[in-house]
Amino acid sequence: MTGRFTMTILGISLFLALPALAAEQAECEGLPLLLEDDFESGADRWQPTDAAAWRITEVDGNKVYNQFQQSKYQPPHRSPHNISLLKSVKVSDFVLTAKVQSTNATAGAHRDMCIFFHYQDPAHFYYVHLGARPDPHSSQIMIVNDAPRVMITKNEHAGIPWTTGWHAVKVVRKTADGTIEIYFDDMEKPVMVAEDKTFAGGQVGLGSFDDHGNWDDFKLYGVKTP
Repeated sequence: MTGRFTMTILGISLFLALPALAAEQAECEGLPLLLEDDFESGADRWQPTDAAAWRITEVDGNKVYNQFQQSKYQPPHRSPHNISLLKSVKVSDFVLTAKVQSTNATAGAHRDMCIFFHYQDPAHFYYVHLGARPDPHSSQIMIVNDAPRVMITKNEHAGIPWTTGWHAVKVVRKTADGTIEIYFDDMEKPVMVAEDKTFAGGQVGLGSFDDHGNWDDFKLYGVKTP
């Protein structure tokens, strides 16, 4: 009887674990976890364009990575000023997830936070501008290719519904077909999509164009490149 009872308990435990495993598999697209950071130990893994604009702070007793003022960094082409790159990790295919909080409620239609990826250097990279209202310079997937940023988003959408609370964001990049998918709160349906094969690997980063906000619970799944 004891053995049978134990097997039943194990069976239930396995059954209960299946939804969590399925959710994790869906989140990472089958890619291995390369790095996660909850910022409880600081931000030594990150390299800001202007360290004076970033800090570790606490929100409700939880440490977060806070970009709290405009960076003095001036990019070579029209593109975001506030960038903090993940050090020592470059990826080709990847899934990036994080929690983000916009703290600039007065920014209006271009209220934003940004995620950077396949960053080669200050003049060559992609980023997603999570802007409140779409236009050619806001709420788009962008490429900076030795020229001012250009939107490459394929779909029309209503913009990013910023509130004062925390939001979930995910970026999925597949280099074989050039797919870029951006998810915001709804992890089943992308809010923005694009296809571009210009850059096949590089660094990832967090920040904003010219606003401010908080980041937490960063995860990067993917394939490392040299």
